[in-house]
Amino acid sequence: MPKVPYKSSEQPARDDEDYEIVSFEDFCDKSPGSKTDLLTLNDNINYRICYEGEKPVKFVDDNGGTSSRDLEQLETSLNGSKVSFKERLSNFAPFGKASKTARGSPFSGVIPKARAESDSPREHRYQRFSSRRNICQRVCDGLPCYGSGLILVIIVCALCAGAWWAVCGAVGGAWGEEHYRRLWERAHPDNVKKPPTPITYEKILPEFRYHDHNNLSTKNKLNATELSKKKPDLYKKAYTERPPEVMSDICAQIQDNMRFDCFPQDGGNEKDCVQRGCCWLPAKTKGAPYCYYPPQYDTYRFANMTETKHGATAYYQRMRPSGYPADFEIARMDFKYLSDDVLQIKIYDAENKRFEPPYPEMPMVPEPISNLKYRVQIESATVGFKVIRNSDNVTLINTQDVGGLILSDKFLQLSAILPSSQIYGLGERQSRFKHDMDWKTYAMFNYDAAPTENTNLYGTHPFYLNLEPSGNSHGMLLLNSYAMDVILQPAPAITYRSTGGVLNLFLLAGPSPAQVAAQYTGLVGRPAMPPYWALGFHLCKFVYGSLNVTRDVWQKNRDAGIPFDVQWNDLDYMNNSNDFTYDKVKYAGLPEFVDELHKDGMHYVVLIDPGVSAGEPPGEYPPFDRGVALDIFIKNSTKQPFIAKTWNKISTAYPDFTHPSATAYWVEMMTSLHKEVPFDGAWIDMNEPSNMLSGPLHGSCAPEDLPYKPHTSGADGLRSKTICMDAQHYAGSHRDWHNLYALTEAVATDFALTEIRGKRPFIISRSTFVGSGRYAGHWSGDVFSEWHDMAMSIPEILSFSLFGIPMMGADICGFNGDTTVELCKRWMQLGAFYPFSRNHNSDRSIPQDPVSLGPEVVEASKQALRTRYRLLPYYYTLFWRAHVAGETVARPLFFETPENPVTHDIDAQFLIGPYIMISPILEQGARTTRAYFPGAWYNLQDGTTLARDQWNNLDENQTVAVRGGGIIPLQEPPPGAVSTPRARSMPLQLLAAPAARRAAGRLYWDHGDTLSE
Repeated sequence: MPKVPYKSSEQPARDDEDYEIVSFEDFCDKSPGSKTDLLTLNDNINYRICYEGEKPVKFVDDNGGTSSRDLEQLETSLNGSKVSFKERLSNFAPFGKASKTARGSPFSGVIPKARAESDSPREHRYQRFSSRRNICQRVCDGLPCYGSGLILVIIVCALCAGAWWAVCGAVGGAWGEEHYRRLWERAHPDNVKKPPTPITYEKILPEFRYHDHNNLSTKNKLNATELSKKKPDLYKKAYTERPPEVMSDICAQIQDNMRFDCFPQDGGNEKDCVQRGCCWLPAKTKGAPYCYYPPQYDTYRFANMTETKHGATAYYQRMRPSGYPADFEIARMDFKYLSDDVLQIKIYDAENKRFEPPYPEMPMVPEPISNLKYRVQIESATVGFKVIRNSDNVTLINTQDVGGLILSDKFLQLSAILPSSQIYGLGERQSRFKHDMDWKTYAMFNYDAAPTENTNLYGTHPFYLNLEPSGNSHGMLLLNSYAMDVILQPAPAITYRSTGGVLNLFLLAGPSPAQVAAQYTGLVGRPAMPPYWALGFHLCKFVYGSLNVTRDVWQKNRDAGIPFDVQWNDLDYMNNSNDFTYDKVKYAGLPEFVDELHKDGMHYVVLIDPGVSAGEPPGEYPPFDRGVALDIFIKNSTKQPFIAKTWNKISTAYPDFTHPSATAYWVEMMTSLHKEVPFDGAWIDMNEPSNMLSGPLHGSCAPEDLPYKPHTSGADGLRSKTICMDAQHYAGSHRDWHNLYALTEAVATDFALTEIRGKRPFIISRSTFVGSGRYAGHWSGDVFSEWHDMAMSIPEILSFSLFGIPMMGADICGFNGDTTVELCKRWMQLGAFYPFSRNHNSDRSIPQDPVSLGPEVVEASKQALRTRYRLLPYYYTLFWRAHVAGETVARPLFFETPENPVTHDIDAQFLIGPYIMISPILEQGARTTRAYFPGAWYNLQDGTTLARDQWNNLDENQTVAVRGGGIIPLQEPPPGAVSTPRARSMPLQLLAAPAARRAAGRLYWDHGDTLSE
C-alpha cells in the first residue's frame, strides 16, 4: 500500500486502509536511483498539504472575534506524542480513492492491490500504472465521470507542465543526487552542519512546526512573522471578560494559599485591581494578597511551536494589557535540552533584543541526549508549561495558569507551583537554611549592608534547591542580573519578579541533592582549586595601625602555638586609602616583613578596593591618570568618569571591567604593587560597588522610573549606597551590570594574579554573583559579635555551598562590636572548621586574635585549629572533588541522607565532606549541645561511639565526629608553631571507621600551589 508520513508505530495498520503512514526517513534514505520513492514522496506531500490544510484552528479575526477553527487541535507534548494526527478525514480521499467502494480518478497515481497472506507488514500495497492499461483506456474509464472536453484540457495542461518540469529538472539537476541530498537534509535538520547562529532573535525565522517524535513535521500556517504583522489586532479586546457575578463566584473558590498577587505595587485598591481583570477579596490569612489573579488569566495565548531533538520553541501572542508599560507583543519560549539532567527555559521578547548576562559563560552546545530525566508539557489552551520527572511522574514546576505571566520592558513575572515546601538557597541573606514559605519576599540586589534578617546583602544568587519528603530534589536557576524579588508562598509556590532582561531559567533534575549541586556547578562553572596554604588559618584586623602592631600580633600568636598560615592587612596599609600604594611611614618595612613571612612558609594577602582615587593632583597618582588615558572608567551621562566617594580622601572613580582595556589596566596596576609588596592573594572588597553616597559626588542620577520597586534596602531606591543606574559601562548601563560588577572584577583579578605569580590565584570577594566560585571565595561580611550571628554563619556557609562557592567563611568572633571570651572561644571552636577560616574585626572593636583574649581562648583555638590542620589532607581532597566533579565541601546533613526527614531542618550542624560532622556549641552559657547522628558516628578525638540514628548530648570535646564507613587521610601537625608546609612534611595517616566491615575514602595530593593539578 502507499506510505504516508506521520503515523505512530504503536498503532497497527488497518486492513481496510489503502495506505500506510510511516517515517519520512523511509523515503529519503533510499538510493537516488529508486523511482518509486519519488512518486511516493510526491503523493505524500500532496496528502499532507490537503490533510493538514483542513485542520481547524481558532484565532482572533480582524474584528476581534474568533473564527471556528479550534485552537485545542494545536496541543502538543515535547517528550511524547500527546495529540494524534492520524485521524482520517471524511472530506478527503487520499490517492484518488473516492470512497471504500468506488474507484477514483485514474490520475490518482496509484492502484491498490490486495494483500496476500505471505506479504510483509511493510510490503507496499500498490502498483504503478499497469502496462496492460494504456492512456486511451484510462481516458475512457474517466469519461462517465467527466466531460470529454474537460478531460482533454487537463491532459494537455498536464503534458505541458510535465515537459516544463522535466526540462527544468534536467538543467538544474533536481533529479540527481543533489535533489535527494536536499530531501535528506530536510528530513535530518539536526545532522546538517550549519553556521553558528546568534543568540538574539532575528527577523528571518525558521519554520515553525508541530512535531510527532521521529516523524515528519508539518508546517504550521501561522508563523512569528505573520504574528508581528497582526499587531494592530492585539489592541482589540480579544481576552476573556467575565461578568461580575461570574468573577465573584470564581474568586471566592480560590484558597488563600493559592492567591498570586495581581497588584504588587504600592497603593493597590479594588478599582485598579478589577480594572486589571483580577479578583479583590480580603484574605483570612495574614500575608495573602487582597488582589489576586483569577484562573486562566490570559495575558498571552499560544500561537505556534516547533521542535527538534534538542528542544522546542513556542510563540505566544499578547492578549490583554498587563498594567505595566511596554508589554512584549510576541513572547518566545525556548526549551533546550542541555543534557539528560539540565533543561533551559528561556522566555523573552521575540522582536527586540534585550540584555542578558554574558557571565557566567554557559554551555552553548547541548550534550548528547540518551536518557532524559524529565519531560516538558505544553498545552495550547493555557499559558505556561510543566516539567515532570520521568522516574516518578512528579511535576517539578508547573506554570500553567499559575498567577499571571507578565512580560514587559521593566517588569517580568513568572509564578510556579512546586512539589514541596522545603526550599534552600536564594541568597545572599541572613536566615535559617530552609526558607520560610509563609508569604516571604526576598530581594536580590548587591548591596553594602551589615548582615541582618530581611536585608538584601552583598551577592545575588537566584538559585534554589527544592527537597521533597521522599529525598528527591530539583534545582532552578534564574539567570538574570537585574534587581528582583523572589516571593515564596505556602501553596507551595514561587514567583519571580525582575525589573528587566529576560527570564532565563535552568532546571536541574537531580534527583539527589548532591547531584543537583554538581549539575549547578557543571552549568555555571566548577569552583576554583585553592592553593593548599589557603586552607590554613588566616588573621586580620581593620586598622592594626602600623606594621609594628601587625608584626607584634603575628609573632605573639605564633609563639603561643596557634596554627597559622596567612597574615592579612586591611585598608590601613595603603597611603591615604589609595589602591596600589602602601604607607611608607606607618608601614615602612612592609616588603621586608612579607619576605620574612615567605621564609617561614607563610603567606600575605592585601585588600584592594575597585574604586581608585580621583582627587589626586595630575601626574601624582598613576592608577587614575592611566585609567583616564585608557578611558576605562565608568561614565556619567556626560561621558565623563563617574565620580563618587568611598574610602579615598576626596573622590573615587570606578574601573569599568567590561572595557576591552580594563583587564590590561588591572594587571598593570597590580603588577606595580606586587613589585613593591610581593603579596600572595587578593581581597577584593567594596565591589557591590559600594559608595558612601547615593549617586554622584556632584549632580544627580536620572530617575529610575520603575513601574515596580523591588523590596531592596535603602531609602534612595536602587542607587542607595552605590552608583547611578544610568551610569554607563562600555557594555551597557549600570542597571544592566550592577550585580555583575564584582564578578567582572574577580575575572580580571584572577587573570592578573595568574600572570603576576605564575601560581594558583587566591581571591576572596565580598560581592558575588552566579558563577563567582570559579574565580573567588567569599566571606559573610560585616557580621556582628553576637551569638545569633555565629549561629547564622552555618546556614550561610551551607547556602554558598549550593551556589558553587565552597571557599566560604565568616569573620570568626564577629566583625562589628566587641566580642567576649566565651563567644570568641565558641566561635573559634566552630570557625576552625569553616572552609575559609579567618579571624577579623573592625577598627572600633577590641583586638580579638586568640592571644589578645587570654589563655582560655588560646587553648580552645589551639585544640580546634590543630584538629583542622590534622584534617587538611581531607579538606584538600574535598576541594579537588569540588573542582573536578562539583561536590560540596561543607554540606547539610540531608546531602548524605536525603531520605531521612529528620535531617531536612537541621542547620546547627554541618558536614565536611561525607565523613566529618561538626556539631558546635552555639548558645551562651551552654556546656553541651544536642546533635543528631544519622547512621553510626564516632568521636574523632578518641574513637568512642557517639550515637547511631539518634540524638545525643555532646560536650566540647565531642563536637567533631567521624562517620562509620569512612577512611580519612590525616597528617598530625608537629609541636610548636604550625603552618601548612610543616604539616605537609609529616607522615600521612589513614583513619578507618568501618561500617559492616567496609570503609572507603579518597586522597588527592599534588604540589599544592601549581597552576596544573
